[in-house]
Amino acid sequence: MVEMLPGNFVPSPARGRVLVFDSGVGGLTVAEEIRALGPVLGVHYAADSGFFPYGDKSDEALRERLPKVAKALCDRVRPDVFVIACNTASTLALQDVRAALDIPVVGTVPAIKPAAQLTRTGTIGLLATPGTIRRAYTSELIEKFAGHLRVIMHGSIELVRLAEAHARGEDIHIDRFAEAQAPLFDVPGGEKIDTIVLACTHFPLVRGQLIASAPQPVSYVDSGAAIARQTIRVLPVETEARGIGGHAYLTSHPEDEADLALVLRRYGFPELQSVALDPMDTTSAPTDP
Repeated sequence: MVEMLPGNFVPSPARGRVLVFDSGVGGLTVAEEIRALGPVLGVHYAADSGFFPYGDKSDEALRERLPKVAKALCDRVRPDVFVIACNTASTLALQDVRAALDIPVVGTVPAIKPAAQLTRTGTIGLLATPGTIRRAYTSELIEKFAGHLRVIMHGSIELVRLAEAHARGEDIHIDRFAEAQAPLFDVPGGEKIDTIVLACTHFPLVRGQLIASAPQPVSYVDSGAAIARQTIRVLPVETEARGIGGHAYLTSHPEDEADLALVLRRYGFPELQSVALDPMDTTSAPTDP
């Protein structure tokens, strides 16, 4: 869902080609924000569908894979800016990806700073994937911007899957969303949470379901609009206007991704292409318990 735009909003005239990247469809929420801010940008999308989801993969597997995937995609698409629309990938391998590319790379980090400014009770929730929860980067953000507050965290792969299912148009009972976020509220002090950081780009897809199923009034904060603003800021001054976007790139075979293709079409990416990777790079490496 695109952040509410002010009445005096003027779209950016920026031109160029942007490639938005995620493991699945979560990054589509970021692509929407970028399109809203820069309507003449050529926005394309890439999903590492051959390694989805990232949240249950080991740090070692992701560090090895992400720079290779980013390089292969950028060699194919030739964007002016590469946007990692994934908290898990960004908090782990942002610098590695930047080292592998010669264009600006915009990462995604949990919106802890705005949540800390918004809370009135002094207790905020962090709803993320298990990978983002355990990152040192996340701990550093909390210490820097919310060290004076109580931060209750929960990592959920189930909510990622629910968001993907919702995006495919599946009818999901509201109780499943209540169960997915319940661990935030069930711990001592959880009743004081008034602000929750959606620290996975999949989660804004089901913001309405989370609001409806929360046991108390809560504001949900994500970083999509901030990512869009940063994307515009780092665009090179000299870029080519190369179409309006609409292409999507997968690391699996498009013919095997009928559900994903349906979602991508709904979000304005009707053309799917496959980007070949070395087979060894698509081997899952689950995180140790």
